[in-house]
Amino acid sequence: MTGGAGFVGSHLCERLLDRGDEVVCVDNFYTGSRHNVYHLLDNPRFELVRHDVTFPLYVEVDQVYNLACPASPIHYQNDPVQTTKTSFLGAVNMLGLAKRLHIPILQASTSEVYGDPHVHPQQEDYWGNVNPIGIRSCYDEGKRCAETLFFDYHRQHRIEIKVARIFNTYGPRMHPNDGRVVSNFICQALRGQDITLYGDGSQTRSFCYVSDLVSGLIKLMDSDASVTGPINLGNPGEFTMIELANAVRELTGSSARLVQMPLPADDPRQRRPNIDRAREQLGWEPSVSLREGLAKTIAYFATVI
Repeated sequence: MTGGAGFVGSHLCERLLDRGDEVVCVDNFYTGSRHNVYHLLDNPRFELVRHDVTFPLYVEVDQVYNLACPASPIHYQNDPVQTTKTSFLGAVNMLGLAKRLHIPILQASTSEVYGDPHVHPQQEDYWGNVNPIGIRSCYDEGKRCAETLFFDYHRQHRIEIKVARIFNTYGPRMHPNDGRVVSNFICQALRGQDITLYGDGSQTRSFCYVSDLVSGLIKLMDSDASVTGPINLGNPGEFTMIELANAVRELTGSSARLVQMPLPADDPRQRRPNIDRAREQLGWEPSVSLREGLAKTIAYFATVI
């Protein structure tokens, strides 16, 4: 699993180990952390390898989960050239590994491939509205190019592929300073700081708790070879930023003010997945409500702030 020491990757490692799998966790620790998988190091079925996926990797495995790439705007915009290289070269190298071993490979793609969408909710046959030269393009276009590579390897080399388009995900082990809206709001509320709204707060997002996402990723990987995706994985509940901020204030008991800041360039106004394909092909849909997930996430951040 590339990116296995990251937020989502560490939860996925944990779940796979719990069901009896052996896991080789690969990470260069650019945004991932050893702390996220520290509790797994004594497990004889777990191996941690420091490696950058922009270079080839030679291991003997039965499946590949390709999760490696900074996923928050602060981190992926910090070194945009490396972000693009991670998506593109990482896909090339992991697909080469899957080709050599004749094994299935899953790509953790993103809802960002839809850009600032003109179709709402977003479904998998929508081609998106992405700025190819903006400040978010390193991530958006990097992931779009990775999807292209996956489907070309599938058509040209008969590689078994799985492509998941992941929508906003949250939960324990998120980085406190990753710039994502859930961690931002929770950390600001717990610290007694003003809660920062970008724009007027009317833009919407959908929030999937990490345990639900992990279940979806595993179901996709274990699905029939004919199920290639892309498949949206996310929670179809849609909330404005003001609604999210007020829920965080209520659950933390905070009286923090809401302060408006300019909306970042190319920030999508709406984001919500159509998950009909996931329901039909995987029998998957999320079960954790936003309030339940926020309560668990707040309890985690209260221990690390």
